Amino acid sequence: MFQGSGLKGMILPVILLFLATLQEASSHGDNPLAGIAIHEARFALEESAFIKASPGVLGAQGGNPEWVTLSFTSANPSNDDWIGVFSPANFSAAICDSEGSMAGAPFLCTAPIKFQYANYSSPRYKDTGKGSLRLLLINQRSDFSFALFSGGLSKPKLVAVSNKVTFANPNAPLYPRLAQGKTWNEMTVTWTSGYGISSAEPFIEWGQKGDVRVRSPAGTLTIDRSSMCGPPARTVGWRDPGFIHTSFLKELWPNTVYTYKLGHKLFNGTYIWSPEYQFKASPYPGQDSVQRVVIFGDMGKDEPDGSNVYNNYQHGALNTTKQLIDDLKNIDIVFHIGDIVYANGYISQWDQFTAQVAPITSKVPYMVASGNHERDWPGSGSFYGTKDSGGECGVMAETMFYVPAENRAKFWYSTDYGMFRFCVADTEHDWREGTEQYEFIERCFASADRRKQPWLIFIAHRVLGYSSASWYGAQGSFEEPMGRESLQKLWQKYKVDIAFYGHVHNYERTCPIYQNICLDKEKHNYKGPFNGTIHVVAGGGGSGLADFTPLNTTWSLFKDHDYGFTKLTAFDHSNLLFEYKKSSDGKVYDSFTINRDYRDILACSVDNCSPTTLAS
Repeated sequence: MFQGSGLKGMILPVILLFLATLQEASSHGDNPLAGIAIHEARFALEESAFIKASPGVLGAQGGNPEWVTLSFTSANPSNDDWIGVFSPANFSAAICDSEGSMAGAPFLCTAPIKFQYANYSSPRYKDTGKGSLRLLLINQRSDFSFALFSGGLSKPKLVAVSNKVTFANPNAPLYPRLAQGKTWNEMTVTWTSGYGISSAEPFIEWGQKGDVRVRSPAGTLTIDRSSMCGPPARTVGWRDPGFIHTSFLKELWPNTVYTYKLGHKLFNGTYIWSPEYQFKASPYPGQDSVQRVVIFGDMGKDEPDGSNVYNNYQHGALNTTKQLIDDLKNIDIVFHIGDIVYANGYISQWDQFTAQVAPITSKVPYMVASGNHERDWPGSGSFYGTKDSGGECGVMAETMFYVPAENRAKFWYSTDYGMFRFCVADTEHDWREGTEQYEFIERCFASADRRKQPWLIFIAHRVLGYSSASWYGAQGSFEEPMGRESLQKLWQKYKVDIAFYGHVHNYERTCPIYQNICLDKEKHNYKGPFNGTIHVVAGGGGSGLADFTPLNTTWSLFKDHDYGFTKLTAFDHSNLLFEYKKSSDGKVYDSFTINRDYRDILACSVDNCSPTTLAS
């Protein structure tokens, strides 16, 4: 399948590991919780120190998230003092697993789910020893306590622990996540709860708006610590992710609005319900109607209350999320193309992220791709041997979000939405010619009926096409190593309109290009037969921005060192609008149109001419 000596086969992984490490160092750091040296923690309880949280019960009226107010005092205050939020509330050695426990002191074996400095909203705390703080909590299936630490993050000393706080129903079904099923007329609903199959039966109650409802059962999955590949996911970052339920809503009528509720029937006969949500079913493949798609990568999560102050690389996440929520009536489907949460092995952050995007995922399909921060871990079968997943090795992403893949451990899949065919690759597995994934990609392209689905879109996390990122420029490749060498002939042969990537945290658009040559001088209005694929980097969803190379890349038409996302609008079979919007204001900063009839798709261009004969 691959040519070359055994020595080359040994050298290649080493090169990939070095380059991947270089790229990561250039773009972002660790999860902020990694800055807390839990293994250095010591008990130093002060008799005069205290911390009190109120209210004690949250969500009594169904609210989620909810604010908690903390009041605290220390006899020896310092600007390094900080407050950690722990859940479950008992975070002593009693809950330590053998993987997470220490040989002796300290008596802590779990990281907080968030933290903030004691002087954050009390600037005179160092002088008075008194302070207050408001924190926003989401329901995460367990109770909470708040701990005051001295000694900073590197030498934490526990000086006071608060009373416990809990949600009225910590097990409630939450954070619904819609996704396309394996057929166009199937929608999947995934959600999280604290109810296992031994205590309740999960289901969806749904139907056309205003019509009779039916119930569809849900399957249930969960994850234990042994499913993780390494630390911190298997040690201080571990937190029980609850039960993940998925229901399949089948035989939907195209473009029809459906309402649904998440339900659990307890074995004592009572029912637990979520609020009511609604979604619009997908259009029939080839249906001629306006269809709107948002695509971005590398968003992650951020905290509205300002906590996790060392989180210095996801500043744009809340702005991107807000823009999508505000414009949701003009969005039909979303693709988040890798580096979804940046949990990096701190499992509690998956709940935080699904809560952040729930106003989106509960209403439109939210399709995800696998990135290095979901999958990569040494010796786990990932193409890159880095530790970017923090020991998750793909397990959390594969479980928390549904994708219509044949095998979710191999995160490549295709999905149809009206006039669009999307071919989603998994760059954390080998994509080169001769591999299983390469065969999938060609099959996905070749099976598209371009008369019905004229808009053929390729999606991947790492840049397999073109990017002016500084580290790609330093390598001289302007791509992921070996990125386009195998794939460019497929893009050209099957006339792929646009290829989207994340991984590089900025925005960039190329000309229609093939083999490093621009095949069209036009920049904004493309008409007539296909020339070459347009490559778009849309990795500015929220994570710390990446610099461009100072080198002049003549194929690059537009660059933006800012947070943003892209949007495709198919008006009909012949007219497509592309827009790039900044997350700061939602305004359009780059755009182009494609006007192309079916005969233009059939037309011959460079390296994609069909064989002909002189026979009659």
